[in-house]
Amino acid sequence: MPEPSSSTGHVSPFIELDRGDWAALAPRMEAPLTQTEVVELRGLGDALDLREVEEVYLPLSRLLSLYAEGAQHLHDVTSTFLGTTSQPTPFVIGVAGSVAVGKSTVARLLRELLTRWEGTPRVELVTTDGFLYPNAELERRGLMERKGFPESYDRRALLRFVSRVKAGEPEVRAPFYSHLAYDIVPDAEITVHSPDVLIVEGLNVLQPAPSGRSLAVSDLFDFTIYVDARTTDIARWYEERFLSLQRGAFSNPLSYFHRFASLTEEEARARASSIWKSINEPNLVQNILPTRARANLVLRKGASHAVHSVLLRKN
Repeated sequence: MPEPSSSTGHVSPFIELDRGDWAALAPRMEAPLTQTEVVELRGLGDALDLREVEEVYLPLSRLLSLYAEGAQHLHDVTSTFLGTTSQPTPFVIGVAGSVAVGKSTVARLLRELLTRWEGTPRVELVTTDGFLYPNAELERRGLMERKGFPESYDRRALLRFVSRVKAGEPEVRAPFYSHLAYDIVPDAEITVHSPDVLIVEGLNVLQPAPSGRSLAVSDLFDFTIYVDARTTDIARWYEERFLSLQRGAFSNPLSYFHRFASLTEEEARARASSIWKSINEPNLVQNILPTRARANLVLRKGASHAVHSVLLRKN
């Protein structure tokens, strides 16, 4: 297989496999999920189906389980060499990508599939939404229009959380974020209980350490995944998702976005386009997309929202 090259002519650090070649790399697990489970797992506007689960995500889950088992073996060998006994640390996976690209679906799906492999029965998932500053604090800092940008997160709190899980603490708590309220819920928490695998999903989880700091949360990940697609396709998916929410969740009077419920379709499309161009696209171009090259694996989606190829880092 020829090595893929970048637009500058340099050899890529990734091996690129089309979907068919990728699907052939792992043994098939008979009916890993039902159609109902797939429907429950996929996000709004995502076209995920059983065939894609079997051809893309089942091989990926097998690869991740092998990595996790390898990390466990290395821990055991090191403990034997040092003459010590200690609990193995969780294998931590980071999942990054733009708003509306489907990274939440990928993270939820991997959580379910990884539990089917013998070596990784306990898998937990957290999203970085819980580490956004509360809206009141974002307002105080003048960051409400930059929600989702790296500076809108309490990065120290996120780093402490993952560090404590990685250190093997039996219970570690994270703040809870409500998408209905569009805010952190006071006194609500998510508790992680000594998982074999922890999946951390978020827009900017692959960011390097800010200037002047020695450690980023990405430094604690054992494996990282970037969900990729053309910016024009993601913009279209975002607009369609906005319209679906406007006809559904936004109608709830408790929704932060209830004020958009009465918009006409034309007005809703215009509003979605404005939000995309002023907030989500700049965040993608300035902050998220530049981290793609830091991932261990890239899932490339086509216009239909389905993965058409997989890029795996060579080392």
